[in-house]
Amino acid sequence: MANAARTLDDLLDEAERRPLVGWDISYDGRIAFAPPWDFDALADARVRSSPDLLDMGTGGGEWLSRRPFRRGRTVATEGWTPNVAVAQARLAPLGVGVVAVQGAPDNADQAGAARLPSLPFADAAFQLVTNRHESFVAAEVARVLAAGGCFLTQQIGGDFDAPLRKLLGLAPRPARAAWNLAEAQRQVRAAGLRVVASGEGEARISFADVGALAWYLANLPWVLPGAPREDWRPRLAALHGRGTLGVGQPMFWLEARKA
Repeated sequence: MANAARTLDDLLDEAERRPLVGWDISYDGRIAFAPPWDFDALADARVRSSPDLLDMGTGGGEWLSRRPFRRGRTVATEGWTPNVAVAQARLAPLGVGVVAVQGAPDNADQAGAARLPSLPFADAAFQLVTNRHESFVAAEVARVLAAGGCFLTQQIGGDFDAPLRKLLGLAPRPARAAWNLAEAQRQVRAAGLRVVASGEGEARISFADVGALAWYLANLPWVLPGAPREDWRPRLAALHGRGTLGVGQPMFWLEARKA
């Protein structure tokens, strides 16, 4: 049955029944994510010239498993316990080790923290560290990088939920500490790294129907912090029948090097 002809109840019931496994949020192709640059190409170019790789926050290993080129010494970390076994099952046959770690607090919330988690690796252990949408402790990244090593990250801006709240008719979230390219640059520079390239822009997230949006909200609860779940149904009902729904999302990337 075409999604356009399905009832609201059918779409929402399906979304409720389908759990997120690993970190594939495409929902059978009904959710599309289009950043304004090709981060895969940026990463692949650097992997080809590096003797090793640490991928931070690998999720279920989906992105790392799709890389066309991997070095013999490739390690991934994951801080969300349910994803660790999923990532291990996917990456172990490829010779990639997966290490469970304590996830770092959101970068915007790290100032003044009494203690931040460390990475379970020796000093200067890697020439390349990649990170997609994972919080990080800049000092720890700098510590595990070898001299001349590269840190490449893509991040979602701290006000990521504003367009989605507008779409759903929700009140704006109270202002919080900024997480943007300028703040990320400040953090990595404070850790002793040199920013050599960066970019900032807006990605586009498209939902084929309200069922896809409902699934996204249910399985990624942090995308609408503080929004009561019982409020969703009437708001989704108001969007039903509009076809593809789209929102922008602030994003940035940066590459930093260790002297």
